[in-house]
Amino acid sequence: MRPINGDDVTEAVAGATAVLRAAVDRDWKAVPAGALEWDCHTTAVHVADDLIAYAANLAGRAQDAYVPFELTLDGGTDNSGLLHVIETTGALLAAAVRTAPPGVRGFHPYPFRSADAEGFAAMGIAEVLLHTHDMALGLGLAYEPPAGLVESLLACLFPHVQPGPAPWPTLLWATGRGELPDRAPVTEWRWNNNLVIPAERVTLTGVRPAAARDLRLGGDGGFGWLDGGPYEGTRDAAGMLVKAYEAGVHRPEFGVFVLVRHEDGRAIGGIGFHGVPDEDGRVEIGYDLVEGARGQGYATEALRALADWALARDDVSSVFATVDRDNTASQAVVGRAGFTQVSGEGEEFAYELRR
Repeated sequence: MRPINGDDVTEAVAGATAVLRAAVDRDWKAVPAGALEWDCHTTAVHVADDLIAYAANLAGRAQDAYVPFELTLDGGTDNSGLLHVIETTGALLAAAVRTAPPGVRGFHPYPFRSADAEGFAAMGIAEVLLHTHDMALGLGLAYEPPAGLVESLLACLFPHVQPGPAPWPTLLWATGRGELPDRAPVTEWRWNNNLVIPAERVTLTGVRPAAARDLRLGGDGGFGWLDGGPYEGTRDAAGMLVKAYEAGVHRPEFGVFVLVRHEDGRAIGGIGFHGVPDEDGRVEIGYDLVEGARGQGYATEALRALADWALARDDVSSVFATVDRDNTASQAVVGRAGFTQVSGEGEEFAYELRR
C-alpha cells in the first residue's frame, strides 16, 4: 500500500472508460447498473458529477457544504460523449489533487466533515472503480482494476477494515457488493477520511496506514519534518498502527497524529492513543517532539487539544499518560495540560485527566 495521488485518478479513469467504451452502442438508460436502483446512464453521470464536485471542493477550499453547482449534460449527449465527460472531470480532479498545497482540506461530510487532497483523490477513484463494476455487471463486461491501486484505496478510505486475501473482493465486500469467507455481509458502510484536530499553533493530522508504514520503514510519511524528525517514538507508534490495521482492529480516530506547525507547515512531532478506550472509558495518550521544537509549549497545546477531543466523546471518561520518573520536562507538560498525578511508583508516574 502507498499514498493515493493524482496519477492514480488518471489511471482509474482510463481503465474504466476503456472497459465501458466496448458498450457505447448499447442503450445505457435501459440497462440496470448491477444491483443499483440506477440505470447505467444515470450511474455514469453520477460518477462524472462526483469527480467534478470533489475537484471543486478541494480547489475551492469548501468549508461547510459542497460548492453549489451541479453537472448537467447537453441534450443529445451520447455514451461516447458521456465517457468524454468522465475523462474530463477525472482530469480536473487529478489536476486539483496535484496542485493542492500541503494541508489544504475541503468539505466532505464523512466522517469528520473534511478531506485532504489524498482523500478526495481516493473518493474519486472509489466512485470510478465501484460504479464501473456496477455498470460492467449490467452490461455484461469483464472488469477488475489493478490490485495495487485497490490495496492503497482500502488503506486510505477503509482503514477500519481488515485487509482480505485479495484487495478487489475485499473492496466489493466492504461496500456491500460481494461476500468474503468468515465475514458477515455488509449492509451499511461509509468510507473514512482521516481526522484532523486544529489547535492554536499546530494541527494534529491523522496518519493513514500507508503513511504509517512509510514512517515505520524510516521514511517521512509524506510530511516535511523539522530537522531531526521524526522522533523514534513516532516511528514506534506508526508501527503499532500498521499492526492494528493488518489485524483489523485499527480505529482511525484513536490512532496516531502528526503535529504540523501552522507557521511553516513543518512536522514537529507525534501524538496519539495507545489503543481504544477500555471498558471503563479510559484511554492512554503518548507524545513526542523533535528536539528543535521542544520548550515552546507545542506538546502542551497538542496534549490539551487531543484530550479535549477525546473527553468530548461519549465513550471516553478519562485520559491518562505515563511519564518516566526522570523526565521532568514531560511531567511539566502533562501538568500544564491539566492532568493530575495519580500514582508515582516504580520507574513511571501516571497522570490522568477526567471529564
